Amino acid sequence: MTDPHGRAPWPHALLDVAGLRRDGIRPVPFRQFVLKVHSRCNLACTYCYVYNGADSSWRTRPNRVTAEVLRRTAHRIAEHVATHDLSEIRIELHGGEPLLSGPRTVTQMASVVRRAVHDAVGDRCRVRVSVQTNGTLLTERTIEQLAAARIGIGVSLDGGLPHHNSSRVDHAGRPSWTAVTRGLRLLAGRPDAYAGILCTIDLAHDPAETYASLLDFAPPALDLLLPHANWEAPPPGLTDPHAHDRATPYADWLARAFDSWFDADRAAVRVRLFTEVIGLLLGVPSAAEAMGVSPLAAVVVDTDGAMEQVDSLKTAYEGAPVMGLDVVHHSFDDALDHPGTAARQLGLRALPASCRSCPVVGVCGGGNYAHRYRPGSGFRHRSVYCADLAAFIRHVDNKLQQALIA
Repeated sequence: MTDPHGRAPWPHALLDVAGLRRDGIRPVPFRQFVLKVHSRCNLACTYCYVYNGADSSWRTRPNRVTAEVLRRTAHRIAEHVATHDLSEIRIELHGGEPLLSGPRTVTQMASVVRRAVHDAVGDRCRVRVSVQTNGTLLTERTIEQLAAARIGIGVSLDGGLPHHNSSRVDHAGRPSWTAVTRGLRLLAGRPDAYAGILCTIDLAHDPAETYASLLDFAPPALDLLLPHANWEAPPPGLTDPHAHDRATPYADWLARAFDSWFDADRAAVRVRLFTEVIGLLLGVPSAAEAMGVSPLAAVVVDTDGAMEQVDSLKTAYEGAPVMGLDVVHHSFDDALDHPGTAARQLGLRALPASCRSCPVVGVCGGGNYAHRYRPGSGFRHRSVYCADLAAFIRHVDNKLQQALIA
């Protein structure tokens, strides 16, 4: 069997979903719905996996979501909530840059989904809504409108200093720093709307400086993201990820940032990666895709109504997130039975033997699913960040042990 572009094998093509169901492995309903508001962006970040990755499907998407696609999407979400009696879901409004459609479109999307869910189940399900933006279009009026609609605002930023964000430029190559920081200063004054900052790790930047500089924008939460990479396209700074005794620069970077946070600020700001690892070491189930073995519970709806797997798969190959489903003709239960979704809900069963026998697998969980991809054989591999994840987890564990002894 081949993928849509003639390559073989198509990862997951041989997964027997019906057999899994017969064996009693039931799907976990979606609780996170990533809705694409706008498929284009006003920035041209050099590392962006959506526009510079292996998948180029964005070129064929409508620029903006239509009212009909939104109506159908809201109906399907409400249907899923009612079918599975969900008490809470998350709606994440994404792009591209979602605010290119204007704040009114964003607030309308939140309103339409909330209304559909309420019509279906009344007040039994809480609908939490957030928008993820590059921050350049944030104004006082926009923040006010989003806050009034109970929409949290997350901003992507690679550090709190201009040189940290040299890759975040517009299509003419001009830096976005001035516009982003103006928006963040406004947002810092609205804690009711401020969701936090997402920061992609860059080994060229000092981790303690990066972390401390981000705190200047008073985020209620931070998330530090490993750059999306795989065995065909290794992470920056890892020229030979196959080496048995290779260095662990990403673990070293994270360890320094972790120590800065743990020693001074852990009560003041939540850093999701750090709290996830600590929680997992203490036996708390994971809540994020990148760590632990909790099953995937997220699905994407693009501007044309196509149901897709999460965007990180765009780094693997052309068409990797495609499920061949849409909100007009299919339910989200259909998406649960797609082999790609099923594979990502298998937990330890989806990992190779070398991972399953690893002492930190309960914390690592194999890492981000997209980071396991190897051409020709799919995703049943250890993460390209395997050595870094193990070293970082051991560092956090040692730090916790020292704290307990003290």
